[in-house]
Amino acid sequence: MYGSIKIQTTHLSRPGIVYLRQSDPKQVRENRESAINQRALKERLLDLGWKTGQVEVVDGDQGISAKHAEGRESFQKLVADVGLGKIGIIVGYEVSRLARNCADWHRLLELCALSDTLIGDSDGVYSPRDFNDRLLLGLKGTMSEAELHSIRLRLNAGRLSKAKRGELVHHVPTGYVRLETGEVIVDPDASITDRIKLVFTKFDEVGCGSQLLKCFVEDQLKLPRRQTSGLYANEVLWKPPTLSAIHSILKNPAYAGAFAYGRRQGVPRAIASNPERGALLRRIAWSLVGRRSRPGGSIPSTEVGAWRLHRFL
Repeated sequence: MYGSIKIQTTHLSRPGIVYLRQSDPKQVRENRESAINQRALKERLLDLGWKTGQVEVVDGDQGISAKHAEGRESFQKLVADVGLGKIGIIVGYEVSRLARNCADWHRLLELCALSDTLIGDSDGVYSPRDFNDRLLLGLKGTMSEAELHSIRLRLNAGRLSKAKRGELVHHVPTGYVRLETGEVIVDPDASITDRIKLVFTKFDEVGCGSQLLKCFVEDQLKLPRRQTSGLYANEVLWKPPTLSAIHSILKNPAYAGAFAYGRRQGVPRAIASNPERGALLRRIAWSLVGRRSRPGGSIPSTEVGAWRLHRFL
């Protein structure tokens, strides 16, 4: 790390901060070498003149994206301490560790310039008070934000490409299991599949989600729910029925044997600013769907339930 000529006694009299961050929990678990490299910056600060007791490693934002400052409590505290003139230097392995948002980045630079706080990365030490350093740091921040945009575009393009081929892997809904070969089959546990089938057969009888919930509550029946994360990830737990759980089963196209990608409809800005126009468009769209589905209107609930149950069987 170069730039020791910029380090003055006033900087050495204040603590040096090593800001350590990785973008998501998976990186924290699997890419441990990155954390080791970032922690090694502490030795750089010791070489530059800071004492051991003055150097602090801040790792409270591990597993959190730097797209926004919200949710990053350690970063927010760091910014506040910079504004109060409590920090001599902030070091990150690269600019993107601190911020991938130009607004957050330039706010930090402004505070560093006012409080005479240095910024360092693996390339060198910079003084935001110096015009050339400020210009370089600004470019690095812009490139960091652009990199995030580029990464998102590549990931979305790859996801859409796999979805078009029907190869995008989702968590299978309760009642199905995915084999090691990637094939999805009906869960061999009859108690689980029978309860899912009961949801559809009962829905054919009552024709309403709230009435279906009432039947399950009166009969003291629970619903199997496969956990996608947490302590019981990939396990099926039996839970009391809720209206949202019943709707998620009835509306899941997987039970109809259909692969679907994109469950939520985006709201264009023009419609979001004019709710009445949005409601009109939704009514028009629904009437068109109804006419295509059935000459007399939308498909009755009994037909939907029977079709999905047949596919599930």
